[in-house]
Amino acid sequence: MTTPRPETADGLGGPSVPARREPVLRGQWSVVAAVSVGGAAGASARYGAALLWPGSRGGFPWTTFWVNVVGCFVIGVLMVLVTEVWAPHRLVRPFFGTGVLGGFTTFSTYAVDIQRLLDAGRPRTALVYLAVTLVATLAAVRLAVAVTRVRARRSGWGAAAAAEGEGSS
Repeated sequence: MTTPRPETADGLGGPSVPARREPVLRGQWSVVAAVSVGGAAGASARYGAALLWPGSRGGFPWTTFWVNVVGCFVIGVLMVLVTEVWAPHRLVRPFFGTGVLGGFTTFSTYAVDIQRLLDAGRPRTALVYLAVTLVATLAAVRLAVAVTRVRARRSGWGAAAAAEGEGSS
């Protein structure tokens, strides 16, 4: 019968001192701060949208629908820009993608809206909302990716970034 050996610093599993793990958040405070600040900004923008366009009680939740569609469109644009066009600062993606857009889009509210529609005895509207939101948000991302790639190609953004990258190495 074999006994499992603890992980060690030398990787051999011998009787030496167990390996020390780096603290998870070491060096990550700037990322956590960027996500937090971005999330606060995105959630505030969503809250502002709900104040500007309050939905009717029991009606189709248009504000949440459009917030999610617009947020997904912007996510598509952002992902093309930061992965194919230019190399942004390391905090741009956590701040804008995870923070701002993660705080702005609200799929938890989407789920609650569906439950509310069901509780209000409007299962057909809940089903339509469920399906249309899914299709519209995925289509928004796909459209944004396609449009941004075409725009980047026509503008030479990607080529400029590639040349810049070649020159720096």
